[in-house]
Amino acid sequence: MSKKILVLPGDYIGPEIMTEAVTVLETVNRRFALDLELELGLLGGAAIDAHGVPLPEETLASARAADAILLGAVGGPKWDNVERHLRPERGLLGLRSALELFGNLRPAILYPQLAAASSLKPEIVSGLDILIVRELTGGIYFGEPRGIRTLDNGERQGFNTYVYSESEIRRIGHLAFQLARQRGHRVCSVDKSNVLEVTVLWREVMEEVGKEYPDVALSHMYVDNAAMQLVRAPKQFDVLVTGNMFGDILSDAAAMLTGSIGMLPSASLDKNGRGMYEPCHGSAPDIAGQGVANPLATILSVAMMLRYTLAAPEAAAAIEAAVSAVLDQGLRTADIHGDGTTLVSTREMGAAVVAALQA
Repeated sequence: MSKKILVLPGDYIGPEIMTEAVTVLETVNRRFALDLELELGLLGGAAIDAHGVPLPEETLASARAADAILLGAVGGPKWDNVERHLRPERGLLGLRSALELFGNLRPAILYPQLAAASSLKPEIVSGLDILIVRELTGGIYFGEPRGIRTLDNGERQGFNTYVYSESEIRRIGHLAFQLARQRGHRVCSVDKSNVLEVTVLWREVMEEVGKEYPDVALSHMYVDNAAMQLVRAPKQFDVLVTGNMFGDILSDAAAMLTGSIGMLPSASLDKNGRGMYEPCHGSAPDIAGQGVANPLATILSVAMMLRYTLAAPEAAAAIEAAVSAVLDQGLRTADIHGDGTTLVSTREMGAAVVAALQA
């Protein structure tokens, strides 16, 4: 039986990088006889332009019917002045929530060919391989009540609610420990339990979950210290598990350890392993249409999709090997370009990966 992939190119550089990722996906589809069917949909700003809303009903229906979703990037200044509930990002949050994509996996892996591209010394980042597991459908981004109100004295006040239930913490904890068993058997839970009651509960539940995985070592770290340790000694970490807001910040910080956020894929999974896959970077309006965006994060997101949802690890490994081969050739987009390397366009980088897959 064929498996359905919903492709959501998104906004600004989204369609550019998605074109290359889809070509790679179609290449492995033929090579490994995966029997994949691709369907195109709209999300974010592109959906606002076409339908007036960031998450059209037809997109949500297609997403529910799909085995996996491949997303480019959404948002940008074109839609800055629309009502808040109609912003492109609300479409992405709505899709994650509707599909219960609670587990966000963000690997921070430094390819040895790019050690010089990192802002840190090579000896600090060489061999880096971290997995950040971020809870994605709870916390302060979804908590209620929220809003902006006017107090009795006439002053405006913004407010959000940071809330986690025990079950939400428990399920992201299990995911982190299960993934750690496939890696270095170490989990570091990041919280701020010295000042936030919600993360006191977070730490207590993580301790309870950890007892079910005696072969995995559990440690705890406050988020401010974790941010410092990521730039001081990042290789001390194996799997980091944390809440929505902290994970959002720490994963972007970890991304820069690898030389460019343009290299980093991500996965967002539901309880059955069905997921949405996207690059960690945004829509980059400043370079859209110039053909200079790095498509490798999106291409590597395809590899993650094949591994975690579509049960095609050989195809995933082939894509990852092709990316490594292209880097060995010295080909670089502008974000990772340096002395002694060859500057290539978005399309040329994608074509090089396809050629390596076909070699």
